[in-house]
Amino acid sequence: MASSEEDGTVEEKENNNKKRTKSALATAWLTFYNIAMTAGWLVLAMAMMRFYIQKGTHKGLYRSIARTLKFFQTFALIEVGHCAIGIVRTSVIVTGVQVCSRIFMVWFITNSIRQIQNEESVILFLVVWTVTEITRYSYYTFNLLHHLPYFIKWARYNLFIVLYPLGVVGELLTIYAALPFVRRSGMYSVRLPNKYNVSFDYYYCLIIIMLSYIPLFPQLYFHMLRQRRRVLHGEVIVEKDD
Repeated sequence: MASSEEDGTVEEKENNNKKRTKSALATAWLTFYNIAMTAGWLVLAMAMMRFYIQKGTHKGLYRSIARTLKFFQTFALIEVGHCAIGIVRTSVIVTGVQVCSRIFMVWFITNSIRQIQNEESVILFLVVWTVTEITRYSYYTFNLLHHLPYFIKWARYNLFIVLYPLGVVGELLTIYAALPFVRRSGMYSVRLPNKYNVSFDYYYCLIIIMLSYIPLFPQLYFHMLRQRRRVLHGEVIVEKDD
């Protein structure tokens, strides 16, 4: 009996050591990732401010930062992987929707339709994204390092109250501005007849995407409000089962 108990204790210790090693590696990677993303969005913020100070206009700003924006926003796809493998306890679906909607706005709207790149709505969502991401990644970084300044915690769970709706307005206005160009050009659309006997109209796809904000925005917004109450005020939030 003593021998089997000792064997069990050794196995438990080995398993615990493996878990601690995996946890340490995950924490090290997440810390590096969040520092890199904070730095990336800070670079974007400085580039936007420098451009506006030098040029005195927002026209041409998007094109000047497009490469950096596309890199860091696309790199955020890794966050979906973090959720999928369990090193971050967040819904894969929620994270996937948020990240992919951003990537869609960058690659398939703003980057693809040059005529809208100087719209004020583009600058609106860019400024909102930049402030949001600097705050968010800073929060994650300091939290992982166990040295979280209160003002970053406060910013993380208060600024979104204004920034989130402003970002949505910027995105919707940008998609709306793109509609006439998409309709005239027929970009990304597939017309009949064709050998696959399939049709797709990008114009109506964009309209459906705009309408999808109606059910999705309140859910995500109220989720953040619940998180705010839990983190800042210590409320216990009970999620209702569907």
